Amino acid sequence: MGNTSCIFCACVEQASVGVVERWGRFEKLAEPGLHLFNPFAGQWLAGVLSTRISSLDVRIETKTKDNVFVQLLCSIQYRVVNSHADDAFYELQNPKEQIQAYVFDVVRALVPRMNLDDLFEQKGEVAKAVLEELEKVMGEYGYSIEHILMVDIIPDAAVRKAMNEINAAQRLQLASVYKGEAEKVLQVKRAEAEAESKYLGGVGVARQRQAITDGLRENILNFSHKVEGTSAKEVMDLIMITQYFDTIKDLGNSSNNTTVFIPHGPGHVRDIGEQIRNGLMEATSAQVNVE
Repeated sequence: MGNTSCIFCACVEQASVGVVERWGRFEKLAEPGLHLFNPFAGQWLAGVLSTRISSLDVRIETKTKDNVFVQLLCSIQYRVVNSHADDAFYELQNPKEQIQAYVFDVVRALVPRMNLDDLFEQKGEVAKAVLEELEKVMGEYGYSIEHILMVDIIPDAAVRKAMNEINAAQRLQLASVYKGEAEKVLQVKRAEAEAESKYLGGVGVARQRQAITDGLRENILNFSHKVEGTSAKEVMDLIMITQYFDTIKDLGNSSNNTTVFIPHGPGHVRDIGEQIRNGLMEATSAQVNVE
């Protein structure tokens, strides 16, 4: 519901203030409510101002220090001061144009001294400078500047594309570094695991051979004690013949075996045994010579 008035009375709505004149001269301010006037004495309601917060969006195009053209979208929130509503009513015919002119003046004086990156980082400082200037100027005309927001900074389309490409290249470079570090760690861990596997495999083989040696020694000693007149050489020959036939048996039972040609006969077993004994004797002789 708007303000209603007639010759003798007027109703000023909430969040508004009326301006009362007598014979064309300012007399007083009318608070919200019903007011009676004496038209015969030249008294009447000259106008009503809203004290609600108003918003004005200003788009400014300017150039930064590094010669980049940008558009700044600034939102100014202002209101009429109740106690100075007469100044707002009589001093300014178009307050929006006045505010816009001061915003243009401050922004175009400040932004050309800043690089584009600094402008994005310090847009709050630009808004603060505009607020200080508007408060000082518009306060004299009965207006209060509530807030100033630097809503958006829009560089030229070509500049935005270049900035995005630079950002993408930096992120790809960082991703490559991380990927290389990950591959490095993976290779190191794989090498460590392979070394540990080989070490454990060697330990297992050594233990297996030690167990075989201990078993053979124990078998030879047991056989020599139980069968009198047998030497260690004879026992070794017997064990080797047994192992030889076990090997032949395993080759025959294997389902995935291929054709293998090997010399077979007692004489060949003897030759193998002699080769092993000769090797052991040579190793023992070499060890004695070293000592």
